[in-house]
Amino acid sequence: MSDHPDILIVGLGPAGASAAAAAARAGVRVMAIDRRKAAGLPVQCAEFVPRMLGADVVAVNRSRIQGITRMDTYLMGDLPEVTPDFQGVMIDRAAFDAALVDEAIAAGADVHFNTPLREIGPKGAIIGDGLPVRPRLVIAADGPRSRVGRAMGLVNREMVETRQIRVPMSEAHAATDIFLNPKIEGGYAWLFPRGAEANLGLGLVPSRKARLRPLLDELHKALVADGRVGETASRLTGGPIPVGGIIGLRGKIGDIPALLAGDAAGLANPITGAGISSATASGRMAGDAAAAWLKGDADALDDYAEEVNDLFGPSLHLALKRRQELVDTYETRGEPEPSALRAGWIAYPEYWARPAAAPTDRQMEALHP
Repeated sequence: MSDHPDILIVGLGPAGASAAAAAARAGVRVMAIDRRKAAGLPVQCAEFVPRMLGADVVAVNRSRIQGITRMDTYLMGDLPEVTPDFQGVMIDRAAFDAALVDEAIAAGADVHFNTPLREIGPKGAIIGDGLPVRPRLVIAADGPRSRVGRAMGLVNREMVETRQIRVPMSEAHAATDIFLNPKIEGGYAWLFPRGAEANLGLGLVPSRKARLRPLLDELHKALVADGRVGETASRLTGGPIPVGGIIGLRGKIGDIPALLAGDAAGLANPITGAGISSATASGRMAGDAAAAWLKGDADALDDYAEEVNDLFGPSLHLALKRRQELVDTYETRGEPEPSALRAGWIAYPEYWARPAAAPTDRQMEALHP
């Protein structure tokens, strides 16, 4: 373990592992660390990725469970709004993350799990059991509560809290199901099939966190009564998702330049919570930019921020606007009417109403949770 890498990457989820692989392929010395004991564990993810990502990322094929062909949106018990040809893949998230890490190792990155970031400041970082590290550049890929981001004053302040269980499916299903209800303040519930099982989850604003488990249990019982899923439940997981939009993409810790990627940068979609696609793309872009800067391209870090903003900024801006409209409704009028919920979800034309343009296929796929 070198104490003077060119790049220190903190976090080995999709953003960090993609950054490590890209930078190592470019021939710079990369150290990547993660406080967890293994890649992708515990799983805190609905495990859907868009078709577009599968075309670019080999790890999708290595972790594929089943295909998805459409999205069904249920609004307060009504018949579903069907979004056809909404294709993607359900993955085993732990296997997906592990495959990305394997790619980083194969490219030459120095990868260490069970190695937390202890401190980071102008003189560098302290990691693991106390090893001082002085990198030339840092990439923050350590999630929504990034310690690296906090050191630069870039903090995700708007969150959604989630809970998810694994339930047996009664029959094969090829759609991702979305459940909208005014009781689920600032979020929604989902049923995402994964072969014989499904991920059943729910997310809402932190101030209503006490409702998470009761609302999830209520939905589970309703789906059991409908004959769609079985009664057993396992693998309770959960965690925060940043929903405040991009908080920053580059900065400095003392004289050490730093880039932010994935959830650390606030790239999760404020409406859907989608984050895997943006994490993987921004991580790869951060790794390429960091390597280019180290090799003398003085504009590479600024270019990274501009390119990520160009790619994700418009869809995140719209989602943030729609989210704020919903939040304002709760604050001024109480629980929203169905029309407000429709305007706050990507399946309905109201979401894409002017002044926003109609969505491209790329936008729709990137927005899906």
